[in-house]
Amino acid sequence: MVALNLFVYTTTGSALAMGLFMAVRLAAGFVAGLVAGSLLARVAVKPLMFWANVAQAATMFLLVLAPEGLGTAVLFVVSAVVGAFSTLFMVALRSSIPDMVGADRRSWANSLMVGGRSLAMVAGFASAGVVVPLLGFTAAFLTDAASFLLCAVTVLWLPATTAHRADPAGIGTVPTQDPKETPDRHVTPDQEDATSGGRRLPVALTALAAAPLLPLMVGLRGADALGSSSHNAALPVYSSALDPDDPAAFVSRFWLFWAAGNVLAQQVIQRYVKRTGRSVGALGFGLGTVAMSSAFILGFAGFPMAATIVIAVAAGAADGLTEVSYTSHLQTLPETLRGHAFGISATVENLGFGVGMILVAAALTAASPFAVVAWSHGVAIAVAVVFLLGLLSRRNTRTEQDRKEAHAGQPRGCHRDGAEVPGG
Repeated sequence: MVALNLFVYTTTGSALAMGLFMAVRLAAGFVAGLVAGSLLARVAVKPLMFWANVAQAATMFLLVLAPEGLGTAVLFVVSAVVGAFSTLFMVALRSSIPDMVGADRRSWANSLMVGGRSLAMVAGFASAGVVVPLLGFTAAFLTDAASFLLCAVTVLWLPATTAHRADPAGIGTVPTQDPKETPDRHVTPDQEDATSGGRRLPVALTALAAAPLLPLMVGLRGADALGSSSHNAALPVYSSALDPDDPAAFVSRFWLFWAAGNVLAQQVIQRYVKRTGRSVGALGFGLGTVAMSSAFILGFAGFPMAATIVIAVAAGAADGLTEVSYTSHLQTLPETLRGHAFGISATVENLGFGVGMILVAAALTAASPFAVVAWSHGVAIAVAVVFLLGLLSRRNTRTEQDRKEAHAGQPRGCHRDGAEVPGG
């Protein structure tokens, strides 16, 4: 993304064009999120993940080989393809992890994935500062193409998974009892079109209704994306004000220690899961969001570098916790609803980030980076508090129900955190 954004600006000479490039990418991801669930119901997951990477690699080669006069047009094709297929790939991967490694190991697998992505992001940002100035844009794009092809080859070694098809006799309802007692009944691809008038969004909304507080969790994820847009946009501005002679210094240090905190959190999560046999759930997601947003706000408060390093580590650790807990919780949905839930989640995240980038860009012209980051992440904190209050209320209700069942001599229920998925 560093090389692509610089190339857009160099080719067009326009900051507006760079904004449009990002807007096209986010819009493509938004649309891909809407159709991802229905696509996963019709197509096997592994080929979809493979060709998603091949398509992105092909656009990188297209960018290298495009005639000079078509450079701008090809750029926007690249933006759309990368935005759409990267979203499809991530939705397919996240929704299929329980099928690949087993439901009891999903938190462990998610933790490995998040830690690996964090390290790769830092490596990508760091290498861009060397590859682009020394070897040029062509070398950077060929490196991108090679990374996509490497990912495609890696997909071939993943365990085979099938499309998330439902029983043809299903009627599109969400299970409310233990699946050992009552077979799951879900929407089939044909019934989906027939019952929703050919529209895919209502099925995705049905997936969100499969668990208590799940719509609020997805909404919190969108608010989190809004906050993320603020610190991503404000970091270069804040860093330039701190050191005009070396504006990249603060940004690179902050992301380095953010990644260190993220990787550290994954080590703790993996040990916790191995020791207890439990996954981090909805409570970890809510508390992690509050901690993460608070840390990012403090990161722009002007503390000395030593304190800011600690804050960056804390932000990365909390970010890693929220990612694993959120992904693991959505993976408890039945497989026929899982792809729809991850698809609409990706749509909400792209919407939150895109709207945030527009609002933040306008706000930074009139307000300080600290003020902009504070109100953006403040929104996420407020939504997280509402979510935590709802979670606490539901846990109290469950506890009261368990007490009544025990008093009546009935078996007590086993509830994880008050936001459990039926049959999950």
